[in-house]
Amino acid sequence: MNYPLPGFESKICPPDALTARSAALARPLVFTNGCFDILHRGHVTYLAQAAALGASLVVALNTDASVKRLGKGDDRPVNCLNDRLAVMASLACVALVTWFDEDTPLQRILDCRPEVLVKGGDWPVDKIVGCNEVRGWGGEVHSIPFIHQKSTTALLEKIRRL
Repeated sequence: MNYPLPGFESKICPPDALTARSAALARPLVFTNGCFDILHRGHVTYLAQAAALGASLVVALNTDASVKRLGKGDDRPVNCLNDRLAVMASLACVALVTWFDEDTPLQRILDCRPEVLVKGGDWPVDKIVGCNEVRGWGGEVHSIPFIHQKSTTALLEKIRRL
């Protein structure tokens, strides 16, 4: 018997289709980005809070090469891009998930022109990539404080100690 692919796979959007696909989403559009290597409670709480700031949430993931350039460790990312895209797409609060290989997601931000740009509380608003651009077209920029002090790095350290 052939089983259909899960519907969430359709939320994975190649960068060259982002402008068209995001134009079809309900507005206001919220944009965030990150590695999201091993999804944990801190991530899903943050993503739900980000999504609540608008009607549709677009998430851009760092490619594997981009994650490596961040200096998180030789063994990162633990999960490859295709796996991270699928896990992110499976979340109900996510409307589209895409990726970027550059050091910043600025081009993806310009591609979808969100009304709301969001990063986690470790980012001061004025240091968030795309802040000036989003504010320039009348949008908002938010740094959401962490409720759960979780991190993939800390989780991996805990696993290594076992």
